[in-house]
Amino acid sequence: MAYPERSTSPRHQDTVGEEATKGGLSGLQRQQRVTDILFPLLTAILIGALAGLGAVFFRWLIHQCIDLFNLIGQLWHKSDGYLPWWWRMLLPALAGLVIGPIIAFFAPETRGPGVPEVMEALALRGGHIRHRVTLFKTGATALFIAAGASVGREGPIVQIGASIGSNICQLLKMDRDKRRMAVACGAAAGIAATFQAPMTGTLFVMEILLREIEAVSLSNLVIAAVTGTLVSRACWQGTAVFHIPPFAMQHPADLLLYLAMGLCCGGLSLLLMSLVFGLPRVFQRTRLPFWSVPACGGLMVGLFGLLWPQALGLGYTTINLALTSQLPLTLASWLVVIKILTTGFSLGSGMSGGIFAPSLFIGAMIGTVFGNLAQTLWPATHETTAYFSLIGMGALVSGTTLAPITAIMTIFELTYNYEVILPLMVACIPSVLVVQIMHGYSVYETNLINRGINIVRGHDVNRLRDMLVYHYMCTEIETVEEQTPLGRVAEQMAASSFPHFIVINGAGDMTGVLTLRDLRGLLSQKNQQAVSWATPAEELMQRQVITLKETDSMETAFNLFAHYDISFLPVTANDAPNRVVGFLKKSDLVAAYDQQILKDRILSSTSWFSPIKGKPWRKK
Repeated sequence: MAYPERSTSPRHQDTVGEEATKGGLSGLQRQQRVTDILFPLLTAILIGALAGLGAVFFRWLIHQCIDLFNLIGQLWHKSDGYLPWWWRMLLPALAGLVIGPIIAFFAPETRGPGVPEVMEALALRGGHIRHRVTLFKTGATALFIAAGASVGREGPIVQIGASIGSNICQLLKMDRDKRRMAVACGAAAGIAATFQAPMTGTLFVMEILLREIEAVSLSNLVIAAVTGTLVSRACWQGTAVFHIPPFAMQHPADLLLYLAMGLCCGGLSLLLMSLVFGLPRVFQRTRLPFWSVPACGGLMVGLFGLLWPQALGLGYTTINLALTSQLPLTLASWLVVIKILTTGFSLGSGMSGGIFAPSLFIGAMIGTVFGNLAQTLWPATHETTAYFSLIGMGALVSGTTLAPITAIMTIFELTYNYEVILPLMVACIPSVLVVQIMHGYSVYETNLINRGINIVRGHDVNRLRDMLVYHYMCTEIETVEEQTPLGRVAEQMAASSFPHFIVINGAGDMTGVLTLRDLRGLLSQKNQQAVSWATPAEELMQRQVITLKETDSMETAFNLFAHYDISFLPVTANDAPNRVVGFLKKSDLVAAYDQQILKDRILSSTSWFSPIKGKPWRKK
């Protein structure tokens, strides 16, 4: 978008100032302000509408694939109308056999959930998404879900919406920040259209994808999510995804049951993630061709599906049975285990699909189990199993995504009942805490970390690996010799701007560190005759010193600062580990990282493919 050129002459500035003083903003300023406000909103509406249509198309495509498989299966159907057992068993494997070569040779990003790919695009590529990957992922996920793979459609829909936003911003030639927001708007609209829940879509993006947002950007996200929801409701005629029972908590003591269930959901979230990310290593040890692994995983899913067909596919029908208290305890118990296994084999073998829907399924099943056990062990409870299933859905989603606010708002928008908020909070927060304490990362973050990408607050912290300590350390250091008395050290420190001294021996090698904090403690003890002004520095210094080398990365420094309660690190020469050549402060590390992020934004706003050039700053 081309902005009108503004004159910088003094006469023009005076005129503008007079107009602003007399009648507020000038006509040109008002026009520019209206454009700056309306253009992003109109773009958000466009992206939201297209993302909503994308969600509708994806759902339609899944049903078309199901009809196609049923039509093919009718060639061998039995007299009772049911498809033969071997067809139902081999169908997920056949889908893996078809999609496996595409994943292996054409679009390896197609495998797994689509949310990590969007996170990576936002953090590392300024919102640029390969549309070929989105196209393959849409078809592959629809095929896998129709074949019975235990994957969800939410992750791919996020990628579809994000791809639409990326495409729109490329057509309009937006800069990096607007491009990232357009991608976020598409993702929010996709999730909102899936569940017909605009707040869920907005919070999903804020809590998982962006993690940092401004008020102006929030309005764009909300408008895109609302637009996507309206489009999906118009196309699906307002049909609800789940049949939610009217919720009413009878007694405050029942919160203890929800708390215990939340802890259980946290443990199940860890088990699910361990299978999803542990099975790929098992498949690697088998030395099977990469393109055949999805077929092997599909075969295992088909075998489980022979006895427990409820664990195949999205499982929304079974979730609705749990939400209406129509699911037997024995079946629900088995489905908890089988769904975890089928999801592990589906995603662990490289199939394309999300983990949001399997998390909802497992949460509903564990809620049914926990509700039945609670009624047996505590007959005084008034909660039905449907209530536990509803709360369990939110608790398990919280554990896998580490996004409790999104999970809470998802269930709330499904019920529109304020009474569900408190039980959800009691169950979701413990689930998140269990995963954070035992593992520390969500399923999406773990996916990226396994690929060597560590994203914190929407930025890739791995860029610290390419930043050497030598370029950012302070080369001016203050030293004292070991035999320098305390009185002289105090005078030298009072005259210096440095809060710490490096203690060296006669050869110039470091033997310890003496800080201003240490000196203050010693001086406070002087009246007690603990030390004297003649005490040498070698008796006062800290001998155990944590150091860095010149060629260490800033990531190493970041880990040391995070692990130890220190504000600076001495830097030693590579060839002389006891010779100090500088020091690195924690504040310098943060400033250097912020500079790299700012440089990315400035350069990317002028050219999409502009590399980061120039010499890094170095403190003198």
